[in-house]
Amino acid sequence: MPEALAFNLNFLHPLLMGGLLAASGYAMLLGIKAKKTRTAEAEERKQLIKGQFARRHFQIGSILLAVMVLGTFGGMAVTYLNNGKLFVGPHLLVGLAMTALFAIAASLSPFMQQGNLVARKVHVGLNMTVMTLFLWQTATGLQILNKIWTNR
Repeated sequence: MPEALAFNLNFLHPLLMGGLLAASGYAMLLGIKAKKTRTAEAEERKQLIKGQFARRHFQIGSILLAVMVLGTFGGMAVTYLNNGKLFVGPHLLVGLAMTALFAIAASLSPFMQQGNLVARKVHVGLNMTVMTLFLWQTATGLQILNKIWTNR
């Protein structure tokens, strides 16, 4: 692989993950609005239903899950291609855990659609954990990027 391509591939994962973090924040906002719609009084609910927040939350969540899985394995693939090994450390392990938690949270959707309150609470808790870890991953990812850039 050409050296310039190998070097530039290092930035694909962080760009993808930055977009994923922003889109996850938007999905969280849609989820909050979906809950507000479910719990609103009749008149307010009529207005909120027009926003179709639950449907939009479900749709973007599906896309986010696919991007999360692709981004996780893509980051590992680029690291392996450029270094001949994976660096098993907190960034990799937390990233894998986040992907698993995200998948578990998404798998609760059918139960939530049936009105299961426990599934809904677990879904929210898992995703809040993922968002918290995502912010930490951003900091560690920027440190890794800095090492890549300075060792160029």
